[in-house]
Amino acid sequence: MPLQNPQFIDVAGIRTRYFEKGSGPTVLLLHGSNFGADLSADCSINWNRNFDDLAKWCHVIAIDRLGQGFTDNPKTLADYTMAAVVEHIADFIRVKGLKDVHLVGHSRGGYISCRCTLDHPELIKTCVIIDSLTLAPGVGGMAKLMADPPEPRLTKDAQRWVMQRYSHGYDHIDDEWLDELVAVADRPSYREAVSLVRQSPFETHLAKQKPETLQLVQDPGLGKPTLVIWGLNDPTALVEQGIELFKMIAKGEPRSQMHIFNRAGHFTYREHPKEFDQVLRGWVAMWA
Repeated sequence: MPLQNPQFIDVAGIRTRYFEKGSGPTVLLLHGSNFGADLSADCSINWNRNFDDLAKWCHVIAIDRLGQGFTDNPKTLADYTMAAVVEHIADFIRVKGLKDVHLVGHSRGGYISCRCTLDHPELIKTCVIIDSLTLAPGVGGMAKLMADPPEPRLTKDAQRWVMQRYSHGYDHIDDEWLDELVAVADRPSYREAVSLVRQSPFETHLAKQKPETLQLVQDPGLGKPTLVIWGLNDPTALVEQGIELFKMIAKGEPRSQMHIFNRAGHFTYREHPKEFDQVLRGWVAMWA
């Protein structure tokens, strides 16, 4: 099902797209990747296989993160950092007047979920981290896995190839998803971000902040109930790295759990949407 009724809101001068549905506890969904990724785009449409089912029991919001989807790019080159993305999410929560948010982040969105919980605990009820190589210790196999991508990049066929490389099964890679990713990648602002991110402090900032973040999750700890979700067969963020991340989180936060999906690659929530939704519903109910 396509996501219906996109909405836009001004978040500290950034025109931000989001989708909102349902009532009950607030669950805010964060997609992965980053601005200017030249292999594939990511946006809130990633959650199209989960959104309506989640809305049956919670107040669910899926947002296009800073510089992604149909949300404006960062205002300055210096804002092309993960810290700016974290602040954009925190500002969005405040502008919307949300409270006790269950923050759910996939891949690089998992890093954002973690860091937002550390930096803005007053906004967060629980933290959920899904297949986040950006946060997990160690180095993944992305460079080898994504070597020699089809050209031209960011076309529908090229993005299908990328998503297949991420995945265990291919059934979830549907036209609705790919067509939206192509529409995002075709936007002038996206093309601009592809160029600007190479000149930005993005990589150096992340390289500095990641070890700091991993230290903080151990001491003093996240301070909020935390759920780590991983795909056993994720070829990019290996399950062993996910387990090591969970051990770090568990050291500082006793209210932490981990759920591993069998026969699942990087997009666990798309490959097993019903099972994922059940896990998330049980988790949120536990901390209601």
